[in-house]
Amino acid sequence: MKNKMLSKKSTDDELLFVPLGGTEEIGMNFNLYGYGPPNAHQWIILDLGLTFGDDTIPSIDLILPDPSFLSEGNKDVLAIVLTHGHEDHIGAVPYLWEKLKCPIYATPFTASLLRSKLQFENLTNVVEINEIQLNGKFNLGPFSLELVALTHSMPEPNACLIRTPMGSLFHTGDWKFDPNPVIGEITNINRLTEIGNDGVLAVIGDSTNSFVKGVSGSEGDILNDLTEVIASCAGRVAVACFASNVARLKTIYDAALANGRAVCLIGRSLWRMNAAARENGYLSALPPFLEADQIENISADQILYICTGSQGEPRAALSRIASNDHREIKFVEGDTVIFSSRKIPGNELSISRLKNKFIKNKVTIIDEEQFDIHVSGHPAEDELIKMYSYLRPELVIPVHGEPRHLSKHAEIAKRCQVPETIIVNNGSMVRLAPGKAKIIDQVHAGRLAVDGQRIIPIESHIIKDRMRIMYNGVIFVTVLVNEKKNRIRKLKITAHGLIEEEELDEISESSLNEINLNFAELSSFDILNETKMSEAVRIIIRRKFRELIGKRPITSVHIV
Repeated sequence: MKNKMLSKKSTDDELLFVPLGGTEEIGMNFNLYGYGPPNAHQWIILDLGLTFGDDTIPSIDLILPDPSFLSEGNKDVLAIVLTHGHEDHIGAVPYLWEKLKCPIYATPFTASLLRSKLQFENLTNVVEINEIQLNGKFNLGPFSLELVALTHSMPEPNACLIRTPMGSLFHTGDWKFDPNPVIGEITNINRLTEIGNDGVLAVIGDSTNSFVKGVSGSEGDILNDLTEVIASCAGRVAVACFASNVARLKTIYDAALANGRAVCLIGRSLWRMNAAARENGYLSALPPFLEADQIENISADQILYICTGSQGEPRAALSRIASNDHREIKFVEGDTVIFSSRKIPGNELSISRLKNKFIKNKVTIIDEEQFDIHVSGHPAEDELIKMYSYLRPELVIPVHGEPRHLSKHAEIAKRCQVPETIIVNNGSMVRLAPGKAKIIDQVHAGRLAVDGQRIIPIESHIIKDRMRIMYNGVIFVTVLVNEKKNRIRKLKITAHGLIEEEELDEISESSLNEINLNFAELSSFDILNETKMSEAVRIIIRRKFRELIGKRPITSVHIV
């Protein structure tokens, strides 16, 4: 290989890669690169994202990667480098930066999005953000980095070329080959070829669409279909899309304009994205979008709403419109909702519920299964093959995908004559050099939950108890004991959402008699022991509920 050495390497130095999120899953990207002698590595972080909660974890909306491998081990963390501004790549920064306290490097658009997030955590003037221009270069300790502009479903997506004394690494981030991206420049193929000619030790790459044949498609190709679909609609039209897809905002605007419709943005995340885009020179050719309170005098067939909530998020604008719970917007029979988005795996049920609400109100639904009104932002099989023809790496490590995506990506790389592939898990420590690349350790790679104003481990007893309560319920028993502590004077049971009041009275009475009989057989020592008294009551009450309703609720006993 023709890797350029940055400096003389020590015989003890090693080059490491450790994914702590975004592998075995799509979302929550958190990747580490380390260089130096054992136990004295210097580290850089590529992306620090989050993922979203679902029905399996009650009341938890946001889930973060656990950075304790870095924060508790006194590791030398040089910086966080952000490849682009999607939530699964930058969303955890406001929550976890205090544990890492290192500078951040990002291109201008991503930096704008990050600043808007940091202000909610009062970190705006605390976090050091270094803006790197597109295709910019900078050094961090033993690492020399170059941000290589690619195309994706939002502005300024970057691969990161990481040069080290032991070889060059190419971390793709999220990407695709888009010949007409609408916003931003096309990928510089000549630069990719140059990087390949210089020699690439390893590509660490996006696996999201590894099962998709062909190419992912161009943003510019959907304008005609979207224009024709809108032309066929009468009444109000709403288009649901991912808020981060700035190019899609322009495409939708152009399609609406061709049909004589004014465009109104609905959803806070859309307005934040619009502000960041205009701040950095994107969408500047478009007139300002309308707000909901500016459309009173516009007829239904002359307005188009761009809405958040394409994945069925219950608090998003589209869900509120579907539930007739939006203060300013009502959709009725004859109106149309267009889903210019794809279903993210795991969201199928929530999306179906959303669509069914509209259909019950006789609102027409149109989605990508009927018309070509969405393209993905991730590389399909032919694009992966094309990338490897330019880079010609010695090794490929698939990331950003579930196990099936990683395995398929590795299979494609082997067909491209890549000499070696390694399938990793979150927490796998891979020694890339010296010698043959291999997994040498498994480090902690947990998850944290944002629970109101605090952050707790996902395996916390708090979360486990909450899940048990969700499935089995909880009951509270207050026991009033007489002065001699050998007989219960009164028993009060509270059990919301488990049984009817008349059933509760019956359980209370029968339990009181059984507990008093039980206490009569206890020794004076056991009677004076509140712990044993509480456990005796708990067992009896819990058995009564199991016999009556077949559930084993969490039971809390208070002795008075």
